Amino acid sequence: MAFEDFGGLSERRRLEKQQRLKQKITFVVISIVVLMLIIGASVVAIVYRSDHNAKKPETGSTKQVTHSGNGIKMICDATDFKRTCESKLGKIMSSNSTSHPKDLLKAAIFAIIDELELSFVNVSTKFKTDNPDEMKALDDCHILLGDAIEELGASADHVGGNDIEKLPQRTRDLDNWLSAVMSYQETCIDGFPDGKLKSDVQKAFKTAKELTSNSLAIVSEMSTILSALQVPGLTHRRLLGKEANDDLVSTIDRNGYPKWMSHEDRRALQQAPPTDLKPNVVVAKDGSGAFKTISEALAAIPAKYTGRYIIYVKEGVYEETVTVDKKMVNVTMYGDGPEKTVVTGSKNFVDGVRTFQTATFVALGEGFMAKSMCFKNTAGPEKHQAVALRVQSDRSVFQNCRIDGYQDTLYVQTHRQFYTNCTVLGTIDFIFGDASAIIQDCTLIVRKPLDNQQNSVTAQGRADKRETTGLVIQNCIIKANYALLPVKFKIKSYLGRPWKEYSRTIIMESMIGNLIAPEGWMPWQGDFALKTLDYVEYKNTGPGAATGARVKWPGYKSTMTKDEAMKYTVEPFLGDWVTPSGVPVHVGLYEK
Repeated sequence: MAFEDFGGLSERRRLEKQQRLKQKITFVVISIVVLMLIIGASVVAIVYRSDHNAKKPETGSTKQVTHSGNGIKMICDATDFKRTCESKLGKIMSSNSTSHPKDLLKAAIFAIIDELELSFVNVSTKFKTDNPDEMKALDDCHILLGDAIEELGASADHVGGNDIEKLPQRTRDLDNWLSAVMSYQETCIDGFPDGKLKSDVQKAFKTAKELTSNSLAIVSEMSTILSALQVPGLTHRRLLGKEANDDLVSTIDRNGYPKWMSHEDRRALQQAPPTDLKPNVVVAKDGSGAFKTISEALAAIPAKYTGRYIIYVKEGVYEETVTVDKKMVNVTMYGDGPEKTVVTGSKNFVDGVRTFQTATFVALGEGFMAKSMCFKNTAGPEKHQAVALRVQSDRSVFQNCRIDGYQDTLYVQTHRQFYTNCTVLGTIDFIFGDASAIIQDCTLIVRKPLDNQQNSVTAQGRADKRETTGLVIQNCIIKANYALLPVKFKIKSYLGRPWKEYSRTIIMESMIGNLIAPEGWMPWQGDFALKTLDYVEYKNTGPGAATGARVKWPGYKSTMTKDEAMKYTVEPFLGDWVTPSGVPVHVGLYEK
């Protein structure tokens, strides 16, 4: 059975895991306490202002929230799942005799923590099965929920402090974190084959997902609340044009680098091309380096290493499954070129591996950078889902890389990602996931699928309308490869389809070949997501860019204004970290 332990050693491991879980949850509390302190302060101020206008306070008295129910309603008013929000907070508050804001704060904390912990425990212990596929899906859920809890704790560094002027940047980080937590829950559920257990897991996650959605709603309204209270230094606006630059000034030093970036990182990142980088270790298949495999080099990274760790992978074909785990932060890996340094594997869905686990190369650690390498899955179209590269790393960058596969080639799973001068090859949904990702100056090559299949370049997976995620394809080339060319009008190819209800894909300033069907986009199933998706094309060129015959879905737009397009350029959409990474980047629109 999944998660069953045996023997004394296993018992010790179980106790160790339990202790680590307690530590993670404690760290989570710290993160959310700081967030809710801001919210709690806002609630107090709003109620104080309302009461003060209605009745002048007596000398020496301090106005506070008079009823906890009023405070709960205020916090929950911006959410979509008000009943869940109010009932959860109300149950926790029912045993409190006071209405101090700290009680609302505690209620909000315990509502979120309880559900996350309950989901973790249920998946780990409650759900049992003898079905091998379901057992593997439970294993994946264990990993994904662990990631969710761990990232709650890690967010404390970004949320912490009482400096209200820094709230806009903290809000961006919180949006990023909460969107990832939503994605982890969705990925957990998606891993199960249809059946009773999948339905049971969906039910178990229902409240946790609603609370995550509610948290996204609360965070999205924080700036509005504080602006209404006329807190100095805060405005509630999207970053556009000059305003984007103004907002970023405080976080960038005089040399154009983020103030949070260390001196070593700045020095390493500004060194380009890759041949100018000084590696910490060299990997060489022929034995001329310190290691013969990439995995060995990663395992040898010192546990307490600070700064950017640089790995040079010499020319060769490396047949291995590689994971840059979450402890391996700020790793740069570069090769001799995308045709010379190749990491390859063939894990696939047909052979019994869940899509989540098929990736040849997995990047989890924050700040990962890859240059001049190829990530390849050779399973072929007959093996269906077979990921070449899965990226969960926040603030990750890929430059001059080749990402080579068929179905589900590039899994942009979560967090903020940037791709430049890369080539991505595939057939069905070959760029998919729920990250905030910009693919810029890249070539997307559509391959020939099986005879009974149709191609779709993208399948973006935003599951909640307040997630800040989306896929932006800017100044790219979308074309057919040589095998598809003779049958490109027989086998239909589309720009994308909606994997989740609020799927968001923006294709702008790109050259689209005539392989793309006139309707442009294809449905997932029936009318699912057609009203709620967010698909936009902006100033594309080429024979496949004509929008006159495009789909008429409510969620599709054939164009947008320049100001709207600016929202999806690098700095407004991803933040201020891409330019200092040292890779080629265009920060605005290409049009004059």
